[in-house]
Amino acid sequence: MPVHARGDHALLPDACLPNPNKLPMAPTTPLQEAYLAHRERLLRFLRARGGGEAAEDLLQELWLRLAAAPDPAAAANFGYMMRTADRLMIDRYRSERQANLRDKAWAEAQPGVAEGIAPAPGAERELVARQEVARLEKALAGIGPRAAAILRRHRIDGATQRDIAAEFGVSLSTVESDLRRAYAALIAFRESGQ
Repeated sequence: MPVHARGDHALLPDACLPNPNKLPMAPTTPLQEAYLAHRERLLRFLRARGGGEAAEDLLQELWLRLAAAPDPAAAANFGYMMRTADRLMIDRYRSERQANLRDKAWAEAQPGVAEGIAPAPGAERELVARQEVARLEKALAGIGPRAAAILRRHRIDGATQRDIAAEFGVSLSTVESDLRRAYAALIAFRESGQ
């Protein structure tokens, strides 16, 4: 039974929605009438019990449960609707709690995840990373030891170009020139895939 949300007849089956070619029709069963009469109270109840922004979705779920009730006349009773809404919220709470426990157990089983640290890389990934670093070191060796050291001090250690110039005893323009050569070598390294 498809269910849609439109206008004042939100969350009712298609049979209860207004026909666009005719005037809006009234609900056809006592359950639908009772649901529409108590809809706002049920929505407030769901929000008060922690439904928050999901209250409309929970109201939809409530309608589906009421429509599937074995005794529609009993389901039309406001007390039955409230009890069903209460059970719906209990089910939601249990489901969220179980999901949190499952996520926590999974995180605790993964090394480093529980502390917010990524798990250690596998042996293959570590080997590939070491090979990549070795190729990068080889590429940086081609620009000379001073330019490579200036790049490391600037990019890794976070030193300013002015501080690097004073440390190496060179001019600021020399530091800028060495950094340009180093960046060009890095770009060539990345583009070559080596």
